Amino acid sequence: MAKEKEKKEKKSNFFKRACSAVAGFFKGIVSEIKKVTWPTKKQVVSNTLSVLAFCLVVGAVIWLSDLGLDALMSLIVRLS
Repeated sequence: MAKEKEKKEKKSNFFKRACSAVAGFFKGIVSEIKKVTWPTKKQVVSNTLSVLAFCLVVGAVIWLSDLGLDALMSLIVRLS
């Protein structure tokens, strides 16, 4: 009978520990979110424009590389 009582206590302890671990996890998330320094609108616009400009430059480099390699392949095929 004592063993059955210990088993019941262990089960409730497990659930209590699991619930407190989950609650602690979410409390940690909330405390970390409070520490975040959010960017200003000016910073967001500036960073967005920088990313778009970089994407356009990389796209242009890839496009020019594709054109050059296509011309090179055409030349090789014509010569052989």
